[in-house]
Amino acid sequence: MAILIDKKTRVLVQGITGKEGARACGEMISYGTKVVAGVTPGKKGQKVSGVPVYDTVREALKRHPEINTSLISVPAFAVQDAATEAIFAGIKLINILAEHVPTRDSAEIVRWARMKGSMVVGPASVGIISPGKAKIGSIGSSVISRVFTKGPIGVVSKSGGMTAEIAVTLTKAKLGQSTVIGIGGDQIIGFDFVDALKLFADDPETKAVVLFGEVGGTYEEQAADFIIREKFKKPVVAIIAGKFTE
Repeated sequence: MAILIDKKTRVLVQGITGKEGARACGEMISYGTKVVAGVTPGKKGQKVSGVPVYDTVREALKRHPEINTSLISVPAFAVQDAATEAIFAGIKLINILAEHVPTRDSAEIVRWARMKGSMVVGPASVGIISPGKAKIGSIGSSVISRVFTKGPIGVVSKSGGMTAEIAVTLTKAKLGQSTVIGIGGDQIIGFDFVDALKLFADDPETKAVVLFGEVGGTYEEQAADFIIREKFKKPVVAIIAGKFTE
């Protein structure tokens, strides 16, 4: 098992014709992730790394009903529209790669996701990887095979850079990872430490969890409360970096 993504993951890339979207698409395909379609309004008929492009999410789903995940790589001002389009189309896992999304927009995305039963990871998420199974986003980039290895440790990080750094440290210690998630460090995110802990608790492949937090916000405190209140049975190593926040 793994959490969030596995070999059954079928990905739509919103913003696939942009620089970051195209790069992420190519990286995901190279890793073995099944990217089946992309969306960029006005670019229907094009292909990116062999992946067909459509104008709307609904059109992509009509042609590829197996889609169950969307990666959003569009400019910050367009993220809310892209995310709500995916949510209302019924896609259950949405990973937002885009950064600098306005807080009000993020709040609206999270509100609609909860109402419609979608799970949003991000904004400002570097991505998700279940080593040897699938990856979403830009996590690991071109050095992915030297960073992430299959094993029993779940990793959740606010920081994109530290997501890879923690995995490298674990890999060097011969501790592979079950699933590694960059949740993003924005004030409002759709998937937090507690959400991850709940899923890792039920994942038989995950034997321990590493959390990397940053000062600012209460997500780390909520995780601590959850671990104590629910008597979380798996070992957790938690790190909170920084002395102050702007």
